[in-house]
Amino acid sequence: MSEVTVWFDASCPLCLREIALMQRLDSRNAIYFVDVADPATTCPIDRRTLLARFHAEENGKMLSGAAAFGAMWRAIPLLRPLGQLAQNRHALRFLEWLYIKFLSVRPTLQRLFGKGKPA
Repeated sequence: MSEVTVWFDASCPLCLREIALMQRLDSRNAIYFVDVADPATTCPIDRRTLLARFHAEENGKMLSGAAAFGAMWRAIPLLRPLGQLAQNRHALRFLEWLYIKFLSVRPTLQRLFGKGKPA
């Protein structure tokens, strides 16, 4: 059974690459990956909210942003130390700050990564 559920946007080339890497690293199959872009997907919260920020559920608790990344990292043995660091409120605050900065450049990165995507 999955320990963590991660919602991602399969229509985003950047997200696809990141999730593909996480799936390769998830040797225990501890993460259940859900494509929010699939209209058949049942979403636990508003689909637009799921698409705007990274979301994960860990132990029945919905997490967003850096906290969601932390949950995903804790489920992957290689990244577990980083995920555990994200449980520290000061580290999490810094990671969330980085995530917000990333969100400002994400549209540009999506366009760049989208250029290599087959039509």
